[in-house]
Amino acid sequence: MALLVSDLVDRPELHLSAVTGRRHLDRPVLAAHASELVRPGAWLQGGELLMTIGLLLPMEPDACRAYADDVAAGGAHALALGLGPDLPYQEAPAPLVEAATEAGLPLLTVGAQVPFIVVTKAVFAAQAAEQRAAVERAFATQRRLTAAAASGQGLAPTLDAWTAATGVRAHVTDPLGRVLAADGSGPQEPSAGARDLIRRVATGGLRSSAAAPGIEVQPLGARRLRGMLVLAGTPGHDERLLISGLVSLLSLELERRHLAGEPERRRRAALLGRLLSADATAEAAGDALAVAGLASAAVRGVVVDASPGGGDGRAEPATTGEAPAASAETAAPDLAADLALAVPGGLTRARGSLVEALVGEELDLDAVLAHFAPGRPAGIGSAVPPEAARASLREAAGLVAVSRDSGHPVRARRAQSSGLLLGLGDRPALAGYADALLGPLDAADPSGALTLTLATWLDSGSSWDETARRLGLHRHTVRNRLDKAARLTGRRLDDGDDRFDLWLAVRARGAARPS
Repeated sequence: MALLVSDLVDRPELHLSAVTGRRHLDRPVLAAHASELVRPGAWLQGGELLMTIGLLLPMEPDACRAYADDVAAGGAHALALGLGPDLPYQEAPAPLVEAATEAGLPLLTVGAQVPFIVVTKAVFAAQAAEQRAAVERAFATQRRLTAAAASGQGLAPTLDAWTAATGVRAHVTDPLGRVLAADGSGPQEPSAGARDLIRRVATGGLRSSAAAPGIEVQPLGARRLRGMLVLAGTPGHDERLLISGLVSLLSLELERRHLAGEPERRRRAALLGRLLSADATAEAAGDALAVAGLASAAVRGVVVDASPGGGDGRAEPATTGEAPAASAETAAPDLAADLALAVPGGLTRARGSLVEALVGEELDLDAVLAHFAPGRPAGIGSAVPPEAARASLREAAGLVAVSRDSGHPVRARRAQSSGLLLGLGDRPALAGYADALLGPLDAADPSGALTLTLATWLDSGSSWDETARRLGLHRHTVRNRLDKAARLTGRRLDDGDDRFDLWLAVRARGAARPS
């Protein structure tokens, strides 16, 4: 507890007497200072017991009033007047008593046999004892936290011990903000403010922390971000001494969990490898995914290039604040372990510099990749039934190169596959190919009606009636336009190769246009 003015008055060895301001004796004393200045306020920092013998102070009402007001304005919590036969005063002068009363300032007298240095030493000895007691309390609490962490019962006992000792509620989230454990004081879903701080720390990684009034978020982990500690409350000075120890204990527990999960991650990686083997039947694949806990009606394959620089030779970006940066040998296994944490029930494995994963269709893959693999080339396969998981992974693997060129994860879309592939081509070359085949139509019909009719017919599965319906034309008009297009291009519409060339030219023209 803080040293109060009343504590000093109660010490018989100091011979202090309260002359006035007794109702203010509960003020804390932060320091003891002696001064004979008649305007000492500018030299005070607040919370002092100011001592004087009144050597230079005129004992007149106005002078005493100005002096008391200045001392109070400087933040002093009490004024002490030294008395003695060899000093100016043997009792407190009435003008000073009245001035101190008006200023709401406790006025004490110091007995003749007590030098000011004795009072000063008493104040600082009490503060040293309080600081020592605070450290001892911190050590005792730290021992309780350590014992809770060593219980082998996970994160919750440590959080319980922290809240019991400090009164500050706490919970731990994973890097995506999902609550992993909380103290026993009740459910603790992160508030909107806490979620914002969690996102900031997740982006900054181990080198970051964030705070707002009543909320504080600290990163947890050793080499990589494993989670975050969320404190709901305002830790005092003593509690601040414990936060770093709490972070260390929780980080150790999360790292222990990570290491303990390595055999399970290897087992699930092996299971994914068996699913992708050439002799795996669709029925066996579906059964294996069900056993693995991936019970989604549809799954997606995800492939991420985890090599430093994304496989293009550039330096590893420090996007999550981890230190040191992952090497080529550890980048893929580390990322696979991170994704295994982020995709409950999903299967992940590292294969060379690539990380492959099968996840449920409902997972927000954009958020997961933005956090765990920012800037990494990544392909996302189509949502397929579990027994077709291998096809979705193959599709995702084929999109990694597209993602590397585009600079963002690429998601497979059945209706846009041709445009995606054509978009990788050189635009002048695509435009030249399209103009070589479709140029005669442009020359014969600058309005573009012939080309539009041909493109609509190709997109409608070569259906005359559907083309007429889409364009609002008579069926004979459609046939006449297509016959003319066949003559001008020299291609036969009943020949599969010729139809493919025309379809490719139409698609290439669309892909060659600027985005």
